[in-house]
Amino acid sequence: MIAPMLSIAFIAGILLFICLILYLLHRRTLSMRYTLFWLFFAGVMLVLAVRPQILRFFADLLGFELISNAVFSLLLGFLITISLLLTAIVSRQSAKIKALAQANALLEQRVKSLENAEATPAPTHPHTDAQTAAHPDANT
Repeated sequence: MIAPMLSIAFIAGILLFICLILYLLHRRTLSMRYTLFWLFFAGVMLVLAVRPQILRFFADLLGFELISNAVFSLLLGFLITISLLLTAIVSRQSAKIKALAQANALLEQRVKSLENAEATPAPTHPHTDAQTAAHPDANT
């Protein structure tokens, strides 16, 4: 059984974690999608801190003799899952950044070619300028 002071410390730590999540959401550092995930995780941890018997049940079900071994194994699995999800997010963002960089390069090339086209004067035909000078009312 977990000592009452340790249980209170766990609950206080989880409540501080929830406050941190809400603060990051308020500052728009954490998106709603990830906020819901972390709030769910904090809720599960809060339930396990209030009712450690649930953790004992799962430890027995999975064949662990000590609850601490079950907790470490579950947290290790959780961290591996988080690492995999973050790797997938980074890969997706990397592909988006590459596509944006390529599109930006194409736009820069187009702008430069348009600027060069404006900078070089259009070729003039001598007979057109002579006709305009001889008959100024012809173009109006």
